[in-house]
Amino acid sequence: YGKNTIKFLRLHREGKKHFVKEVEVCAHLRLTSPQEYLEGNNSLVIPTDTIKNIVLVLAKKNGIPSLEQFAIDICNHFMTTFCQVAYVKTYVQEVPWQRLHEDGVPHIHSFICVPDGIRFCEAEQCRNGPLIVFAGIKDLKLMKTTQSGFEGFYKNEHTTLPERHDRILCGELFCKWSYGECKDFDFDCIWKKIRECILEAFSGPPDCGEYSPSYQKTVNCIQMLVLSRVSQVQVIEVVLNNTFYNVVDMKNLGLTNDKEVLVPVEAPYGSCACTLGRK
Repeated sequence: YGKNTIKFLRLHREGKKHFVKEVEVCAHLRLTSPQEYLEGNNSLVIPTDTIKNIVLVLAKKNGIPSLEQFAIDICNHFMTTFCQVAYVKTYVQEVPWQRLHEDGVPHIHSFICVPDGIRFCEAEQCRNGPLIVFAGIKDLKLMKTTQSGFEGFYKNEHTTLPERHDRILCGELFCKWSYGECKDFDFDCIWKKIRECILEAFSGPPDCGEYSPSYQKTVNCIQMLVLSRVSQVQVIEVVLNNTFYNVVDMKNLGLTNDKEVLVPVEAPYGSCACTLGRK
């Protein structure tokens, strides 16, 4: 049991310059006894309102140095403070605020919310067990307008999809990875590096791109690049929810439409998922 959707903004000031972290936290506990379920005995139950207040107090006292460290702090607090807690799991996601720049100069206290992917993390721990940390990015919308196709696929009497050697590749990406033993990791730096790997593997070189024969291959290329460059990542999961575009037939309007006007196919949409780990 626990408390979901604990939303708050943590404001940090350094002189005139302000820093913000707006997050949403879910904190769940499992107790050593199920007596509140079986007997209606609430003597060990930590009220969910108390859980919420603890999260807010930790944000006040410790700040949010990184999402992962804040999740670790929450796990550590419940494990060290309450002997009846057998397991704790914390999920934290961030609102993507970025500092405003005016003529290249960073503003000291103004920010803009940029929808270029939502950062999140999870930390979980069993009593007398290791602390496990996951991190990820979701709702990252990506598109490339060429260098993508889908050919040579299995066909039978139900197949109506034509082969394509030049199509738009577009999708909403979810990516989640697990760390090994968490030492003194720079979680912010690692997250940014993985995001850069995702963008590079999806798009290819900036002057020419790289051909993708399928959404599945693109998913694997992202995973392989991350595992090759980021040694701290042990297992990586990628889900790519596909958005398809159809070329509008403009013959009746007396126009030739060479893939210049397209409409998205809202539903149903495809999805490709894969989890890849080191040996």
